[in-house]
Amino acid sequence: MLNPKNSLIKNYKLITILVMSFLYVFIGVKHFIDPQYFINITPPQIKYKSFAVYFTGVLEVLGGLLILNKKTRKVGSFTLIFLLIIVFPANIYLYLSETPQQLLGISKTQAMIRMPFQAPLIFLSYWHSKEKHPKWMDYLSVIVFVPTIIYFVSI
Repeated sequence: MLNPKNSLIKNYKLITILVMSFLYVFIGVKHFIDPQYFINITPPQIKYKSFAVYFTGVLEVLGGLLILNKKTRKVGSFTLIFLLIIVFPANIYLYLSETPQQLLGISKTQAMIRMPFQAPLIFLSYWHSKEKHPKWMDYLSVIVFVPTIIYFVSI
């Protein structure tokens, strides 16, 4: 017998995959259309800023596309997790330095608010990596998705 709760979660999860895929591909393409935006928040310790921006753009587009297909979803999810981890220093730099804050027109408080959202993005990517997870993970993912999307759209 079909459990309506499982079906509802499964449908919701598919919607989250589609939304996240679109957003990752959109932001990834932005790396190529407006690389300066991302160069502005690349920490000074990164020598090849343009390469880093284009590389992360490729990872973002690739991960976003790979999560669309069940056969490649796990690879896409872990690509996105890797991406989210390697770009985290840019969020720290954005918080610590007034220069990128001014270039992006955001306050130190806004930069601080960005940082914790890496965790739910990583959590959602892991949730997308396979079909079955413990129920608590399904429910937590349902809860964190909406505020995470609101954040994602606002950047």
